[in-house]
Amino acid sequence: MEDEVKLYAVAGSPFVCRVEIALNLKGIEYQIVEEDLKNKSSDLLNFNPVRKEVPVLLHNGNPISESLVIVEYIDHVWKGFPILPHDPYEKSVVRFWAKFIDSTCIPALFKVFGSNGAEQAIAGACEQLQILEDELAAKGTKFFGGDDINLIDVAANFIAYWLGMLEEGTEIKFVTKDKFPKIMEWADNFVKVEVVKRVLPPRIIPPKAQLLAVFKKRFGNS
Repeated sequence: MEDEVKLYAVAGSPFVCRVEIALNLKGIEYQIVEEDLKNKSSDLLNFNPVRKEVPVLLHNGNPISESLVIVEYIDHVWKGFPILPHDPYEKSVVRFWAKFIDSTCIPALFKVFGSNGAEQAIAGACEQLQILEDELAAKGTKFFGGDDINLIDVAANFIAYWLGMLEEGTEIKFVTKDKFPKIMEWADNFVKVEVVKRVLPPRIIPPKAQLLAVFKKRFGNS
């Protein structure tokens, strides 16, 4: 029986995009179910009753939530392109960096825009980005995954694409080639990967006031 794969999503989400990249890496056909986060469907609330958020992957009736959990599930279930290494130690290292990006780097970046570019927030974000910069420099490879992307690269998709749009839209610029040459080079390479290009949303930048209001509401006091 052919797998039934549905992805509950909203357009433009970097977290949904992580899952789409993984599905495309594996060559999996899937159906997008668009959600309205102001009027969430009963399906979404049923499939993800704790977070009540997208993305949710529905595979043969079984719901999986949280973007990086979904990506690991996809890698485990479907053969083909390896998103995580097979070696247990190497796999643990990749998971560490993906979690670091997800739980430390990205919240630090969100805090910059939530604080309207406060100096302390920028310093905190740059400190975390410097760790990634040093890791890329130490590896000396095109991607975090080496010659090909892996879970770390997928986890960092926000840094590669959405961060620049936010900087432009809010006029808060703190990530430059001078400060982070390896990250900027990596980002340029990442967005050119065919399976990534296919799922990136159009480069549409909302007005500055609108962006800052959203981030202040969600992350201004974090």
